[in-house]
Amino acid sequence: MSFYSVLALVAGYLCGSVPFGLLLTRAAGLGDVRAIGSGNIGATNVLRTGNKGLAAATLVLDALKGTVPALLALHYGPVAGAVAGFGAFLGHIYPVWLGFKGGKGVATYLGVLIGLAWKVALLFAAVWLVMALLFRYSSLSALVACVVVPVALYLLGQPAFALAFLVMSALIFYKHRANIERLMAGTESRIGAGK
Repeated sequence: MSFYSVLALVAGYLCGSVPFGLLLTRAAGLGDVRAIGSGNIGATNVLRTGNKGLAAATLVLDALKGTVPALLALHYGPVAGAVAGFGAFLGHIYPVWLGFKGGKGVATYLGVLIGLAWKVALLFAAVWLVMALLFRYSSLSALVACVVVPVALYLLGQPAFALAFLVMSALIFYKHRANIERLMAGTESRIGAGK
């Protein structure tokens, strides 16, 4: 790896490790978001506080912390861009400040994708939406979209991006293993279902 790639990885990781969900909920006087629901710091768990505005802000900021480093590093080439985006994704799901216990990574994954290949990001959104409309499972929608992305990037002639997203997709599946078990058992919550 070049000097720029190493720098991109470190900078991306530090950017991605900022726990916006935790910071926003604490600033709003709602306590530690890790103490409720799934214990994650992502937008889905922030939504469990009942504050939709904070959840939306967390979603946008978690995406941006993937987009910004990926876009900046892209000026030094596609490998640097992919490495920075991968670093940001790792920072979100394994933040050093929180004992390496972060979110599940979907928003940051999408943010990185927007920075590196916005057309494929639109494909991700389309697949997610179709799956959500058909089956009403947010987790299933994200998982299927994450399978499509590396394949699409490879077919579009972006091998560096495809490899980075293949690894990130594998980590998304790993972080969603409890959701996968509930999907297989038929106990996963559906979108819009009452608690």
